Amino acid sequence: MDLSGAQWRKSTHSDADGQCVEVATNISGVIAVRDSTDPEGSVLIFTPAEWDAFVGGVQDGEFDL
Repeated sequence: MDLSGAQWRKSTHSDADGQCVEVATNISGVIAVRDSTDPEGSVLIFTPAEWDAFVGGVQDGEFDL
């Protein structure tokens, strides 16, 4: 998948070292997620429905320890 046009956003909750994930939502039909400390590394690709389910789970506390 060509992600050369991806506009990556980092969470405002990233730590002082900048260690966080980045998300690109401007690629048609997908949500891309990568490690901010390894921008040339692997990228996870989600459909919008998968991303919505994940975000909803986070908001509902589904992943709380």
